[in-house]
Amino acid sequence: MKMNRIKEVLQEKGLTQVWLAGKLGKSFKMTNAYACNRKQPSLETLFQIANLLQVNVKDLITDNNIRK
Repeated sequence: MKMNRIKEVLQEKGLTQVWLAGKLGKSFKMTNAYACNRKQPSLETLFQIANLLQVNVKDLITDNNIRK
């Protein structure tokens, strides 16, 4: 089940999972698990990702086509 849009937002911004892993201070393996929806980040980490990507946290957890 797809719970986040981290991978899509990274692609939209032209950024990589390696870049995100470095900024978060987490391993690439963990960041890739977040991006591929194998593991969900904590709320604290999700807010940190949103801040780094300069998006609203809602943009990471919902599909823009569904949100009203």
